[in-house]
This record gives sequence, structure tokens and C-alpha cells, in this order.
Amino acid sequence: MSPADRADERTLVAAAQNGDVSAFEMLLRSHVDAVYAHGLRFFGDPEAAQDVVQEVFLKVYRSIGTYDGNAAFSTWLFRVARNVCLDMFRQNRRRPVPVDPVELAAGSTPDHASSVLDGVMLEKAIRVLQPEDRDALNAVSLFGMSYQEAAEVLEVPVGTVKSRVFRARRTLVAAMGAPGGDSQ
Repeated sequence: MSPADRADERTLVAAAQNGDVSAFEMLLRSHVDAVYAHGLRFFGDPEAAQDVVQEVFLKVYRSIGTYDGNAAFSTWLFRVARNVCLDMFRQNRRRPVPVDPVELAAGSTPDHASSVLDGVMLEKAIRVLQPEDRDALNAVSLFGMSYQEAAEVLEVPVGTVKSRVFRARRTLVAAMGAPGGDSQ
């Protein structure tokens, strides 16, 4: 996110904190895809991902006054989204859809001309990732955090975030059957 975008976002957050519903709606619209994708990657179920979006933005609406601006809004939002997913999982309200890695590896070669099929294969492959690798990848890829920001949110060293993102990307390349993937 560019400095100008962050300044615009800070303005929207300040307005939302002062009760401006349209500013909150603009924040919601600019981040809903990332929150949905995070929920989908966590649970592997579109319905669960929609529940995550609703729960996250309800929590954000109720607690936007507690956002202090020390971190980027997207960093704070990622933390809320991650906690909502973990809470839903712990409360047995939702369970990740199991994916058999053998079934994934045995799948047919994807038709690279079809971006829809590639997207489905990617989401299926993402569900095979270890949860800590998936969280690091989501923080950096979906929410646009730097490795340092992701390390602070995930409460691990920067090097750990880098290795988790690297491992996640390597696993995805291998699962998608792209050249350069490790089949370990």
C-alpha cells in the first residue's frame, strides 16, 4: 500500500471512529475481499468464509474506537480476522474442510488457459498448507503486510515469517505442478 493510500485509509478510519457510516462502508469495501479470502483459506468453505466476513466486520464496527493507528489498519484487521477464525474453530462453529494431499497430487494437470480452474486448484492447494505457513502467506499476500508487520502480528521473528512464506510458496508451486516446485 502506498503512503497516499495509507493516508486516505487513516482519514477513513478517523471518520469511521467519529461515527461516519459511509467511511466505515468504504473501509469495508476495500478490505472485504481479503477477509473473505482469509476465511475461505482457513475453512475451505464459502459459507464459512461469509460468516467470517460478517463476524469480522461486526467486531470491527464495534471496536473501531480501540484502533490506535500504531499499525496499519490492514494489520489490525488481519489480527481481528485471524482471531475470529480461531474463535469459530475453537467454538466448534466451523471446521476446516479436510483435503487429502494424495488426492490433490493425483489431480489432473490444470488447464492453464482457464484462470477459474487455476484459482480453484490454488485454493485447494492452500488448504493443504500448515496453518502457520498459511497465516504468514495470508498476512503478506492478502493483507499486504511487510515481513516485519506480519512478524509482530503473528508474534514470531521476522526470519520465521520469511521461512514460512517461502515454505508456503514452495509447497504451492509443487502442488500446482508448476516448474521449479519441490516434490518433497
